[in-house]
Amino acid sequence: MKKFILNSFLVFIFIFISLTLILSTIGIETDRFNNLISKKINQYKQGINLEFSTIKFKIDIKETSLFLETIKPKIVYEETIVSAKHIKAYIDFISLLRSEPKITKINFALEELDVQKIKKLSIKLKPSNLSSFIQNKIEQGLIKTEIEIYLDSNNSLENFIVKGTVSNLKTKIIKNIVLNKTSFKFFADKTDILIKKIFGEIDTMQIKDGDLKVKLSPEITFESNFNSNIKLDTKSLDNLNLLKDLDFTKNLIYLEADLNNSLFVNFDKTYKVKEYNYKSSGNIRNANFNLKKPLKSPLFENQISEISIFNSDIKTSFNSKKNNMFISGKYSLNKGSLLNFDLKNTSKKDELNLDFNVEYDWPLELEIINYNKQKDKIAKISGKLKKKKDNLEINDLSFFEGNNSIVVEDVKFYKKKFLSLKKILFETNKNGKNNNNFSILFDKKISINGNQFDASNLPKILKQENQSNLLLNITKDIEINFKNITAPLSEKLKNFKLIGVLNKGKFIKISAKGDFGGNNFLDISMKKDANKNKKYLEIYSDLTNPLLTEYSFFNGLTGGKLLYTSIIDGNISNSKLKIENFKVVGAPGIVKLLSLADLGGLADLAEGEGLSFDILEIKMEQNDKILKLNEILALGPSISVLMEGYQDPGTTSLRGTLVPAKTLNKMISKIPVLGGIIIPKEVGEGLFGISFKMKGPPGKIKTTLNPIKTITPRFIQKIIEKK
Repeated sequence: MKKFILNSFLVFIFIFISLTLILSTIGIETDRFNNLISKKINQYKQGINLEFSTIKFKIDIKETSLFLETIKPKIVYEETIVSAKHIKAYIDFISLLRSEPKITKINFALEELDVQKIKKLSIKLKPSNLSSFIQNKIEQGLIKTEIEIYLDSNNSLENFIVKGTVSNLKTKIIKNIVLNKTSFKFFADKTDILIKKIFGEIDTMQIKDGDLKVKLSPEITFESNFNSNIKLDTKSLDNLNLLKDLDFTKNLIYLEADLNNSLFVNFDKTYKVKEYNYKSSGNIRNANFNLKKPLKSPLFENQISEISIFNSDIKTSFNSKKNNMFISGKYSLNKGSLLNFDLKNTSKKDELNLDFNVEYDWPLELEIINYNKQKDKIAKISGKLKKKKDNLEINDLSFFEGNNSIVVEDVKFYKKKFLSLKKILFETNKNGKNNNNFSILFDKKISINGNQFDASNLPKILKQENQSNLLLNITKDIEINFKNITAPLSEKLKNFKLIGVLNKGKFIKISAKGDFGGNNFLDISMKKDANKNKKYLEIYSDLTNPLLTEYSFFNGLTGGKLLYTSIIDGNISNSKLKIENFKVVGAPGIVKLLSLADLGGLADLAEGEGLSFDILEIKMEQNDKILKLNEILALGPSISVLMEGYQDPGTTSLRGTLVPAKTLNKMISKIPVLGGIIIPKEVGEGLFGISFKMKGPPGKIKTTLNPIKTITPRFIQKIIEKK
């Protein structure tokens, strides 16, 4: 009995093992479940038809579950044929015993599909936003996939899982981001898609080892992390989409970088981008910007046409609300020396915020304070800039180079016109000595105070034409106090004080005084006639050279006292310059005239102590760019000159008469009858001199001379008036 039981058990075990091996490998062919499988699949998705020859009953040892399998069936859906490797339908074992088989899971292993078939199959795919994405954004690709459909106890769809691989994918994520030549592995269910091992391209950006999570309900969202290698040149930049709308890329001609990236995109129910955020961090090995509009400034020796960046760390964030960028490393200007810099840029809509710290080694010249930074001396410049539409604010701007510094606080501009500032501090040195140490403060009035101001270049700056008034929006009282001013030709002006009023950037009232030392003073006054809208300017100086140094006409003039008066009416001014008791040393133009007139004795006076003059008067009228010289009269014991003419930007034109003074004295001594002198009583007797004309562009003025025998009455009248 025991032997029978043992043998029976062994036979049962053998049959069980054999049956298990058969069911797990070959299976048992059956047609009993053909209609059941077709029915359940069609129940999952209306319109699906199966074409298959045989079904085998098998067992899945890993899942300890029975299933039905058909090999290489054809699935027909929406008139599209999809080939499958197999279809497996897992059956509840207990339901078989009750003769009411229930399918718990259906597994599809599909052959490789291309995008066109996927688009046809996804027309009625749920959720609808996923179907919309496939239809509108995916352009090409191949997919190998396995689908598992889970049914509940009522044989209704409970969930599904899709997994597989994608290759050669091209899809538009958002407007300027297109994935090309992309491959990855994926896993998806009703609510999420998980993608791993992403390799591909966005424009010429190489994507490595990325991942992506897509949420399908209630709205579609993308979350991705990936590494990228970027190498762009001029040719590839022509097709650049990802960054082409960003201002800083418009001048980019080369970029090589390694970045770690993250991307988040949220679409609404109509499949419009609701929110996006792109972040990256990494290293820029090399970037080159060729500026379409080179940076020009009177401060720079040369214009900046090229900016290069090397070995710089970068962090960026671009989203639907604002863009951020931080970059720190090395840069060069026009392929010059490598210098340190860091830059933080935040922008949104019409607003830009920029924080910067840079080293700078180019020559730099600030003429107004006579400061020159030499080439290769490194300065450090930092500041904060904020721009919103036409408004510009500059905060905490600082410049440091050795023991030289300029610090600016809270400067505001509107449409490139200055509005206000809080404070500017200047401290500079020249030839080892402090030449600027003063401050400018804006409050209820403008206050400029300090121990030292270098005004060596001030006449040069005032002479230059200024097309725009930077201070157009400024109407304030102004007060200036300097203990020491370095004037042109190294003259020293002490205890200078000015009280005045600015109206729309121009002085309408001035009262100023300074001390040259040695009982020599400078006085300046201006007042305005409110009824006639005219301004009256008067400048008196016991020293002439500091005020005339920039005018070549006065080269060689020494000594004397200066009085300048002007009536200013809008853009028109009528002025008079008077200088008394001065000398002209080494005056080439006058010497030439004298020598040609064969007045050799007078030419000698142009050497040594020079020619002495009792008075020089210039009456002139300035209108726009034309200076009309109504009269220039110079009288001296050795020579006298009367001239008139004009000067515009391209031409200087003068004509006049030059007369030896001894002849004039002789003439004047014979008055009382003026007519008898003008018309000599004897042939050959009378006065003589030289008439001349000078005309031409700057540096090419031609002089013509014509000896005359009789001096004009106008000349004689002018001399009599001054005696």
